[in-house]
Amino acid sequence: MDWDAALAAFTSYLAIERNYSPRTVEVYTRDVAALRTHLLGKRAGKGDLPLASVSTLDVRGYLAALFGANGPATLSRKLSSVRAFCRFLVRRGAMPGNPAAAIRGPKKRRGLPRALDKEHAAALVEAPGRIGRTSARTLSPSEDLRHGWLRLRDAALMEVLYGAGLRVAEVCALDTGDLDRERYGVPMVLVRHGKGDKARQVPLTGAADRALAGYMPARVQLQPGDAALFVNASGERLTTRSVQRMVKRWTVASGVHARATPHALRHSFATHLLEEGADLRAIQELLGHASLASTQIYTKVSIEHLQVVYDDAHPRAKTKA
Repeated sequence: MDWDAALAAFTSYLAIERNYSPRTVEVYTRDVAALRTHLLGKRAGKGDLPLASVSTLDVRGYLAALFGANGPATLSRKLSSVRAFCRFLVRRGAMPGNPAAAIRGPKKRRGLPRALDKEHAAALVEAPGRIGRTSARTLSPSEDLRHGWLRLRDAALMEVLYGAGLRVAEVCALDTGDLDRERYGVPMVLVRHGKGDKARQVPLTGAADRALAGYMPARVQLQPGDAALFVNASGERLTTRSVQRMVKRWTVASGVHARATPHALRHSFATHLLEEGADLRAIQELLGHASLASTQIYTKVSIEHLQVVYDDAHPRAKTKA
């Protein structure tokens, strides 16, 4: 098996057998193609290194060439991609062993999530409904009506991001049929597009439910025939980049001086639940984390919050030396 055939087979394996998202498949194959390019450069015009001849030293050399220009997280991801590719080829008899199996990735420094405080989070998600049109130019009646529809969409989208703690890709992938107000007696949203394509039910806040109810008539006007819940002015499903730009725009309009992003709203959702006494395993289910270890990082954020509360409230903490 040559490199072209191996990459094509690996791509199909990731997309069909592993059911990875197109974005994940693209990243994996790009990382492996970069290894191929690196090895070609080392062979001075002799062509591809045979797959069966790729060694641990070759993989180490590839990672060493990336060091400095890439952070620990990126290097770890690239190593993971190469390791998966080699494991795939070993199973199909194209490699005698996995040359990346024994290589340890760089130690990643795990930073704390950047959560907004409750006042900033509230100001941000309420901004589309509170702040009127800010454009200085005069809009036609039809433009003004469409602008009003988009403000309703933004209000609903912000409430869902913060009120349900969804990833930005998950909120973009929602369909109108994913909303359920009847089955459980409370408004719920079915999230089918999380990591690993696992489905989970997430409750909606009353504010999110009301914002969605206000948006749905506008949604029908924007794109009556499509299944997508959140659409742009042309009636097409929103992209993650457009949602990121939208959140940034409302951050500026609301006067919130924190670095607010869709992911910051997800962090805020988890942090605020924990601060109010929510169970960590319940938060894990709501976030769609496969491992509790991914959720436990929020305990560190909560401890910082508790320290501030303690310093402000305890009489002995205020006693001067």
